[in-house]
Amino acid sequence: MAEMGRFIQFNNEQLNARQMLQYEMLARALAGNKELAINERQLIEMNPQQQKLSLSVFWRHREEAIMHLGRLSDIYLMAAGFWRSFDVRAYLDYVDDTKNERLPRLRRQLVLLIEEFRLVEYVSKQRPGTAEAFDVRRRTYSATHRQQMNVHRQKQLYAEYAINYLYVAANEGTLTLPTDGFEEIHWQMQGIYDVKSTKDSIALAWRLMNLIEPRVQKDLKQNFYALFDTVSDAVTFIESKGATCLATGDKDTAKETIEEVFRAWHRETKEQEGAHLRLELGRGNEGRSLSTDAEEGDAQNDVSEVGTGGDTDHEAEPKKDDIPETKKLQRGTKKHAGEAFGDDNRHVTYEETRLEKTEDAQQLSELLRFRTEQEPLVKAMTLEFQKQMAQKQVAKRTHLSYGRLNSRELLQFVTDERPKPFYKKDAPAKPLDAVFGLLIDGSASMLDKLDETKQAVLLFHDVLRKLAIAHDMVCFYEDAYEATSTEQPNTFEWLHRLEDGVQDDGARIMALEAHEDNRDGFAIRWMAKRLLQRDEKHRFLLIFSDGEPSAFRYATNGVLDTAEAVMEAEKNGISVVHLFLNTEQPTDEQRHLFATIYGNKSVAAEDVAQFSDITLRLLRKLIRYVIQST
Repeated sequence: MAEMGRFIQFNNEQLNARQMLQYEMLARALAGNKELAINERQLIEMNPQQQKLSLSVFWRHREEAIMHLGRLSDIYLMAAGFWRSFDVRAYLDYVDDTKNERLPRLRRQLVLLIEEFRLVEYVSKQRPGTAEAFDVRRRTYSATHRQQMNVHRQKQLYAEYAINYLYVAANEGTLTLPTDGFEEIHWQMQGIYDVKSTKDSIALAWRLMNLIEPRVQKDLKQNFYALFDTVSDAVTFIESKGATCLATGDKDTAKETIEEVFRAWHRETKEQEGAHLRLELGRGNEGRSLSTDAEEGDAQNDVSEVGTGGDTDHEAEPKKDDIPETKKLQRGTKKHAGEAFGDDNRHVTYEETRLEKTEDAQQLSELLRFRTEQEPLVKAMTLEFQKQMAQKQVAKRTHLSYGRLNSRELLQFVTDERPKPFYKKDAPAKPLDAVFGLLIDGSASMLDKLDETKQAVLLFHDVLRKLAIAHDMVCFYEDAYEATSTEQPNTFEWLHRLEDGVQDDGARIMALEAHEDNRDGFAIRWMAKRLLQRDEKHRFLLIFSDGEPSAFRYATNGVLDTAEAVMEAEKNGISVVHLFLNTEQPTDEQRHLFATIYGNKSVAAEDVAQFSDITLRLLRKLIRYVIQST
């Protein structure tokens, strides 16, 4: 069977993360499994080992409505169809029976074609709301198969031609096709409307292959379905552990569906770690870089450069001896993320450290210069908010039945039947009922904008200190040198803690440095967990970052994981705001990416000089909202 696990995306297209999360929630609801995840591959797949369903890239680059309905049809077919109503044992027995037959790949693909037709009809009847998506699926795939049918016939690829022909025959009828001496096949194909189970599909496939086999000399070269390329491996593993989920015999107790395979796989592997959870792929690491100027690698070459992050999905594990001493971290007590921070972060270990105050004379001089430049802004903003808070206080209350006696209202005892000559003073000012958490991207790509980032963070710190608002400030990063498939060490460096109150930590801010990678979804969940422990009514989580998530095995999944982390935080009452730090104007692709992750709460700085201005505007907007809500 062809292995689709090696599908590679050759362009830099980004998925709509929020839409993919909606698809994921739909798939989980249809399958009744909260562990399912959704990704995108060449063909639709179901992977028990990774608890994933894969949508097909076939639907890309089409009209928005067709692309959406097409992807929905993939989900309906897999989660509501193959998941619950496909007989795995019957299919695996069929695969075993066809190993010694001619055209084994064509035989397997034909069964899946028939099963797709059966399950589309079945799901449409069970869930009438799926009919529109399946209609789009039939029309689009039929048009594609018609086009390929002519191409494959011209190239004399008759096995591919047979699949194209039979798909159109099943979904549009045989009257729309040329006979080509296929009258017997047409007659036999009518049996597809009577198929009620996987075993019926297999029986029909045997009958059709008896007629097709004499006409076809070469087996399929192209894959049309990759649904179960990994299922047999999962079943082998489960049964080797003694958890026979695919029983035979009594129909009432037999467990023969994909749902049971997934459930049993998860049960047997949840607490295990090992090589069976990883796909072993060979990759070359001989060249110096992946740039356009890269030369052909040679194993005899000396190591001349050491990279510092930037790879979107790297797996290379450099030897510790090759790591510069300045890059080796002094590790403290590590904590394991486990399942509390999302499935993509279950191998993360992390530690929390306190960033030491800088003692460098030049950096302290820069701190003084930054504060001198920003002092008028901080002072003006503080006065503005103090006035707004004063206006929100309850005004002096008069005409009360009790309180302090107003000497000017003594006449009321004579003139009024119910005199109210008392008053109360203004209510004392209350601190703003808000808490802030600031996450600062500590990846290597921040190196060229560190000074501007320090200025923005310092402004953030000074404004909140003056207003006595509790706030966290943390630099986060992942150690790219130490990251492996079983452990991805992350570090949170404290610049200021909620417990520090109005303590001045400007010298810590000036000690900020760039490190390696950034695992944004994990950092957001970590900070959200801290903010949820606070009693303040308004909770804000700001993240200063200069790009998309980039860490060990955290490329496309990182975008989805970060979007999911943002949605979880928002659901728990935490407002997540993103400031995109960049040295040049962001591209439309970048704007679209951050919109999918953060919704309408992402702000882009078009120039490094604007970091502080945008930070000030963000704070003004958020604090004004808090004051007005008081």
